[in-house]
Amino acid sequence: MKNILKLQSTGKTVLINSLFSFFLVSLMISFMVSDASAVSTQAATSETVVLDTGSGELEGTLLTPAVNGPVPVVLIIAGSGPTDRDGNQPMMMNNSLKYLAEELAQSGIASLRFDKRGIAKSSGAMVSESELRFENYIDDAAGWITKLKDDPRFSSVVVAGHSEGSLIGMVAARQAGASGFISLAGAGRSLDRVIRTQLQNQPAFILDEALPILDKLVEGEMVEEVSPILQELFRKSVQPYLISQFRFNPTEEISRLGIPVMIVQGTTDIQIDVDDAELLHEALPSSRLKIFEGMNHILKESPAEIQQNMATYTNPELPLFPGLSDAIAGFVSGIGN
Repeated sequence: MKNILKLQSTGKTVLINSLFSFFLVSLMISFMVSDASAVSTQAATSETVVLDTGSGELEGTLLTPAVNGPVPVVLIIAGSGPTDRDGNQPMMMNNSLKYLAEELAQSGIASLRFDKRGIAKSSGAMVSESELRFENYIDDAAGWITKLKDDPRFSSVVVAGHSEGSLIGMVAARQAGASGFISLAGAGRSLDRVIRTQLQNQPAFILDEALPILDKLVEGEMVEEVSPILQELFRKSVQPYLISQFRFNPTEEISRLGIPVMIVQGTTDIQIDVDDAELLHEALPSSRLKIFEGMNHILKESPAEIQQNMATYTNPELPLFPGLSDAIAGFVSGIGN
């Protein structure tokens, strides 16, 4: 994991820089808080679908290629923070997951991408921040898998989880019996270990408070007092969610999968390192590891330099990384054959 976070101090005022806000807060969590209708295009049919979770409805987009007979379908799970079904955030549009869905359709593969609970058209399904648990996202993904498995239009259901969606997807894939799993820029370490790595580059006074907080949360204990500088990360209302996610270790979860698995990682990803992909692959040696030289976290071509890399996050004109969708399509098409 790359150490890209810094704290800038001026006198008694400490400011969290843009990368700190962008990476840790986005990586961990930001809580921002029908009848099916179809629209045909030349290459595919786009259909709005709804999943009733029992605590609110989630909305997604089902893109089905214009081919005869059952086809494979990929459930695309977005990453952390207020990321919607297309891979966008309120001030960060890049359309990465939308482009992935469209390119898969051109290869004869259907896809379903959805807004997570609390996000965009699924905002009504959001529980309060203090009540949200990581398992809520897993259950939601499992519900979508079951819905797709029951649809006779699809021959297989493969889960593709991006970033935090990788951990959500690998657990849901096992629980709901998916046909295959794809990790897209997924962490190979538990979230508490990721945070510890990132914090190592911070001033001593930050470490002196943050590390004991992490220790308590890992043990399942709430922390009553958190200083203002760490409120975004460890505010009391978000602690139950963090405790719930810290229990899940990606290498342990992926090792439990008895289905075809593909692990995809880019070399210019400033959020997840190639080492994470290798950890996942080592945990499941039968998995297929695919490293794309020059691909960043949002699955676009990018240099490693941080400012240029981050500029791609707000540029929807950039296409998906060349060859990415072909590799995914080849893996999905080969399942069951």
